[in-house]
Amino acid sequence: MDSYDTFNHILVKLFNDIMDIEEKSIITDTFKDITNNDMHVIEAIGLGTPKNMSAIAKQLRVTTGTLTISMNSLVKKGYVKRERSEQDRRVVYIMLTAKGKLAYKHHARFHQKMTEALVEGMNPEETKLLVQALTNLKNFFEDYAKEQGM
Repeated sequence: MDSYDTFNHILVKLFNDIMDIEEKSIITDTFKDITNNDMHVIEAIGLGTPKNMSAIAKQLRVTTGTLTISMNSLVKKGYVKRERSEQDRRVVYIMLTAKGKLAYKHHARFHQKMTEALVEGMNPEETKLLVQALTNLKNFFEDYAKEQGM
């Protein structure tokens, strides 16, 4: 198998495994009432400053209408809350509840373990090359998405 075939095989398998294994590892008994998609919405909301729907939708590359469906479900399940701005009552901020913060941290631990496994045993020069390769891949996806109007 040449390098192209090897890279292609590894990338396809990785993308499939990441989605499948991530879903199975983060949707535990504690968080069985949410989907992998819900967990990524929770991740986009984050632990920092509350965000509005437009900012979250842009980060997830979805419409605010699509996000509203997920948001309604997460509010109902107790992971997310909405609060109106005191300065402008038309603006609604989204933030995680205590339950949402637990889910966020659980998901972050999975990502931390995944990242640590990625660089395990690598020296600084190898890590630098890996960062460059992954940056190239990220740039490809960003450029491709723009070209396709995504």
